[in-house]
Parts: sequence; C-alpha cells; structure tokens
Amino acid sequence: MDDGTVPQPATFDTGSGSDVHRSSHWSVYDGHFAHLPRAAALRGVCSCGWAGPEYPVDWEDAAGDQADACCDDWDGHTAAVEAATIPLPETVTALLEQLEAEIGKLGTSSPLAAVRAVPRLEATGRQAGYWAARSAQHDATPQQAATALGLTEDTARRELARLGRWNRYQP
Repeated sequence: MDDGTVPQPATFDTGSGSDVHRSSHWSVYDGHFAHLPRAAALRGVCSCGWAGPEYPVDWEDAAGDQADACCDDWDGHTAAVEAATIPLPETVTALLEQLEAEIGKLGTSSPLAAVRAVPRLEATGRQAGYWAARSAQHDATPQQAATALGLTEDTARRELARLGRWNRYQP
C-alpha cells in the first residue's frame, strides 16, 4: 500500500456455505473491487518475515514487469532458505525420488495399485516421523528446528507436534 504495509488476504464471500475464498495475489489489489485497496507497489513477502524490495506498480503495464521482479526475488529467497536447511543424505533423496517415480509409473499401468501404495507410504512416513519428531524435540530448540526445516518457528512446532503426536499447546 502507499504506506508500505502489506494488506491482509482479500476475502470473497460467495454468499453460500461456509467456504470463503481468500487471496493474496497482487492482481486482486488493482482497484476493481470496492472493498479492496489499490496497491501502490509490489513486493514478495514470506511467512518467515522476509520481504523483498518494493516495485512501484504501473497498472497500465498490468504489473507484469514488477510481478516478474518479485518472482525473481522470491526465487532468490527460497534458494537461500533451502541452502540454510539441514540437507537430506543423497541416499534418502534418491530413494524418495525413486519411490515417487515408481508410484507414478504404477499410476499409469495400474492406478488402483498406485492408490493402494499411497496409504502404505503415508503409514510408513507417520511411523518414521514419530520417532524422528520425538528425538528432534529433545535435540533442538524451536528456533533451531525452524531454521533446519526452513519453516517459521510456529510452523516447525506445529509440524513436530503433528509428527510426534503431541499437543503443541501443552507445556
């Protein structure tokens, strides 16, 4: 906005049911919706607190160049976050890629068999994730876990609680 703030996601009530569509896409802040402000600039933002540089919006250009610049900034940010995360061993990465490819091939030749494989994969992930999350809870602070996982501290806590099957609201 003109004052440098980032607006809350726009809500679009369809008038029926409890599902309300929300969007933070830059194009909804073009001034065409009476309940939304018109953006003065574009910049990439992340839940981790990162914010890229501002690019004044030229609405005659449909913000194309500015949006492309924001995407470039975002790509740089996500590459930096990825570089800061704890690396997976190559053997694990290769196994995951192989598993994804095999289930993909199975989905082509026998879709029902691929569907059957997915719950088994999820169960294996839940079982492995349980012990990993329990160990991580004792080995790392929430901030260390967030940095290692490339997540915000709150999201890292939520993910560890989900995998470790504990209530994140209990001390």
